[in-house]
Amino acid sequence: MLHTDLIGTVHPSGTGTARPTVPTQGRAPAHGPARTRAAQDAAAGEPGGRVTVAVYASDPVLHVGIVQQLRQRPEVELVDDADAHQARVSLVAVDSVDDETTALLYRLRHNSATRTGLVVGTFDSGDALQRAIECGVTAVLRRAEADQDRLLRLVLAMANGEGVLPGDLLAKLLDHVGSLQRSALDPHAASLSTLTPREADMLRLVSEGLDTAEIARNTSYSERTVKNVLHEVITRLQLRNRSHAVGYALRNGLI
Repeated sequence: MLHTDLIGTVHPSGTGTARPTVPTQGRAPAHGPARTRAAQDAAAGEPGGRVTVAVYASDPVLHVGIVQQLRQRPEVELVDDADAHQARVSLVAVDSVDDETTALLYRLRHNSATRTGLVVGTFDSGDALQRAIECGVTAVLRRAEADQDRLLRLVLAMANGEGVLPGDLLAKLLDHVGSLQRSALDPHAASLSTLTPREADMLRLVSEGLDTAEIARNTSYSERTVKNVLHEVITRLQLRNRSHAVGYALRNGLI
């Protein structure tokens, strides 16, 4: 899974939930600072309120770069970890959409308070782009084009309920979807592996950041059973670990 440390960097970990920490101007923030009036107005949707933004990034340099650009704009209010779940816009900045990023996007998709945008270095394939869209991403900006003005336009468009996707990426997505449809019509195409309801439920809980003990409590199975079920899925589908299994299931619409 992905989570953030005290400087807001998203990086791999066994468990945990990604939460951004945005430093205040000129000094490190105190733990759990109170929200400003502007942030409260924006979250409540009051006219004139600044757009609250939570930033998730895959490395500290990228995180600081985006934060510094947005901090200078009066239209934006950056929020700390305590208020990240209430941000109107969540910006996820990564090199590429891997399994850890997919798990984070999937969790953000279930937060009705926020709209998720992706600042990405590259999409390895049309499948990665489709995966991001399926995980609730409503706007995409390439890292190479992420200057202050474009970042601001992306944030404001998302806050207004608009979607943003560069024309060439839209064409790439349409080509990929068309290819999938043609494959589905091919009677000789290989069918996707399926999951049992129990396996799907446990993978869904893994994607939400729950550990073995928490999954056991939620499903009323023993921890040993949870481990065995997840191990069986990973082994049967020839995957690397739980995060890989979650990414596989999301890509193939199994959860």
